[in-house]
Amino acid sequence: MTTITKRASSNFQRVFDIVTYQQQKYPNANALNYYTDATWHGYSIHEVQKKAEALACWFIEQGYRSGEKIIFVPVTGSADWVILDLACQQAGLVVVPVHPTANAKDIEVIFSETEARLCIAADTGLFYKFQLVIKGLAKSLDLFHLESGEKGFFKPMATAKPSTQAVEQLSAIRASITEHDVFTIMYTSGSSGIPKGVMLTHRNVVSSIKSILTLLPLEPKHRVLSFLPFSHIFERVACYAYLAFGVSVYFNQHKDTFTHDFKTVRPHFCTSVPRVLEKMYDFMLEQTLQRNWFKRRVIRWAMETGKLYRPGTLKPVLLIKLAIARILVLSQWRKKLGGKIRYMVVGAASLRPEIGRLFSAAGIFVAEGYGMTETAPFISVNRFEPGLNRFGTVGMAIPGVEIKIDNPNEEGEGEVLVMGNNVMKGYYKRPELNAEVFTPEGWFRTGDVGKIVYERFLKITDRKKDIFKTSAGKYIAPLPLQNHFMQSSFILRCLIIGFQRPYITALIVPNFEWLEMWCIQEGIHWTAPEFMVYNIKVREKFKQEIDLLNEELPNVERVKDFVLCHQDWSVEAGELTTTLKPVRHLLMEHYQKEIDRMYT
Repeated sequence: MTTITKRASSNFQRVFDIVTYQQQKYPNANALNYYTDATWHGYSIHEVQKKAEALACWFIEQGYRSGEKIIFVPVTGSADWVILDLACQQAGLVVVPVHPTANAKDIEVIFSETEARLCIAADTGLFYKFQLVIKGLAKSLDLFHLESGEKGFFKPMATAKPSTQAVEQLSAIRASITEHDVFTIMYTSGSSGIPKGVMLTHRNVVSSIKSILTLLPLEPKHRVLSFLPFSHIFERVACYAYLAFGVSVYFNQHKDTFTHDFKTVRPHFCTSVPRVLEKMYDFMLEQTLQRNWFKRRVIRWAMETGKLYRPGTLKPVLLIKLAIARILVLSQWRKKLGGKIRYMVVGAASLRPEIGRLFSAAGIFVAEGYGMTETAPFISVNRFEPGLNRFGTVGMAIPGVEIKIDNPNEEGEGEVLVMGNNVMKGYYKRPELNAEVFTPEGWFRTGDVGKIVYERFLKITDRKKDIFKTSAGKYIAPLPLQNHFMQSSFILRCLIIGFQRPYITALIVPNFEWLEMWCIQEGIHWTAPEFMVYNIKVREKFKQEIDLLNEELPNVERVKDFVLCHQDWSVEAGELTTTLKPVRHLLMEHYQKEIDRMYT
């Protein structure tokens, strides 16, 4: 049994108290910032509180009662979403975020189970999508959106003005809310496909925020850019942590303005997911195909040098090489991200270690973390101090959280169990699920398999339910193998297959942008992905890539055959979770014929 424990403390008890905490400690004149009319505008922390109180009073005047559910359908975060969230919290309402990519079946389950009275969507497109679903519900609810000037706009965002009576009622309601009250219900399906509502209390979320206040190198004068989905607990909690730090939060307008927003905001910090870093990595690789042979060699040399980065353990010769690589190539990454960014915390999925090293070598220090919706969300994170960051791990337990490896095998691997104030109250209206995920002693079963390495760092090796046995009786952990094969620039996604089969195979989604450039360079006529995946030369290229990576693996883990999928897997089709993890059972169902063909 291996246990890691730390403690932390601060002086706010409920999430909405963080606004008062900032006002008293370091009031920020640009707490929340948004882009309009070709420039950035900011709300001071006093304006944020004033607007939130006005909206909270509107809810009270409309007859909303503590405990009622309000559904949000955001895309990315925004000042409006944070203000709305704070308003609901202070009025005692429970916010239920729904992912914009949710399918109709899941939406119906969430709406019916929560008996929500109101739904607010990000824009008119989502407004009409959800309007179709609402028509089929037994109970009606009000539906609005936040796109100003369009039919269905939630007008109280702009017009709410509190009456004296409502202000008095609000004061009483705020005073009655305790840290043990439910702050939000976050629906998650994981890879099972069955929506379940995670009840997180104010105590759960505040516990996580207080813990990371001691870990992140942020100061009140800093700027951060928020671009991850606000419907995920990771970014939502991060936004409240930013308020507690007193930093200025700038919200990305749209995925198409990603580069513009980084360059104009020039942030010091951001949270991210591996896919964003992988896209930047792929972009750098693409540059090698568009340059002459000398520049291609320089870029590749710089990237390979960057992958050797090890904080605090570099030899003088490598330090000199890294300095040259930064000057010639790697510094361009920081410039594209505004030039001031120094730190990133990456979560939600596994980050390939070589990408973490490469970004850190470029001067953007990456710390990978680990968490779940059920743990609000942080469990562990690598630190930014020397010696406290190990690439390929998800770091050490955050203060106040205990980690235990349950029934470890001979290699020290077992299910990761967690205990702390951050662990959820339970699943909404699903007592049978609570009995499955909590041990009699109160430990929460994450369902992830991991081990402690370097004495105190947690390494996640796979999902417990994804590990399978071949017909030869060999256990296979697919996650590390999938990450191993995704090192190839040609492979965007990979699913390892072999349950009760004689050998390992894979479903592969090609990186079609990279593949198309390669085909042009090789003089191969490019038509469309649905045809190119059957092209003999393309198949040969992928076989070469897989064979090369197979050489680093024991025979039992080598991929013997593969299917090239002609289109990317999607959240809408249920093939990916909202954090872009493959949904195994559904993908195997969708590609059953192709899989069977590999074994006949």
